[in-house]
Amino acid sequence: MMPPAIEVPKYAQIERERRFLVDRCPDLSQHDYRTIEDLYVAGSRLRARAITYSDGRPPAFKFCKKYPSDDMTSQPIVNIYLTAGEYELLSHLPGNRVRKRRYRLDIEETPCSIDVFEGALSGLILSEVEAGSAEALTALAPPPWSRLEVTGDAFFRGSNLAAVSAAELQAKLSLLAR
Repeated sequence: MMPPAIEVPKYAQIERERRFLVDRCPDLSQHDYRTIEDLYVAGSRLRARAITYSDGRPPAFKFCKKYPSDDMTSQPIVNIYLTAGEYELLSHLPGNRVRKRRYRLDIEETPCSIDVFEGALSGLILSEVEAGSAEALTALAPPPWSRLEVTGDAFFRGSNLAAVSAAELQAKLSLLAR
């Protein structure tokens, strides 16, 4: 059965992605990365993001809203690029934070990211693949280092992960290891 059509708000784009738990992480020591610090604003679907680059590029700042969707692989999303001062103002809003290093790799010309989480989520490594259409996304093979697809598991959404303790993460990972 086809999922219901997503109503895309004006100016939004559809983000199509699948998410996987990483089982055996490839060697990332020679890859550039971005450190991503997200603030998921309490009581909303808003996220403030600060990005710093390992290659020395200037940092980037975004304010994002992901709209609800019945399809866990495809969500309307709007990003606003911010100045450092605008980000500083928004970064004081109440909410939960998460920090990760994002590495970009290509699998047979398909861009793939590997997120290595820090802090309470240390030990969690997720991989994401994106595509321009639902059909192309479905056709993508899981990354060779993945263990389990978790796209449909709301536990692994960023907004939820930002509120998860180290003990809750370990309990979930232990449950999935069975």
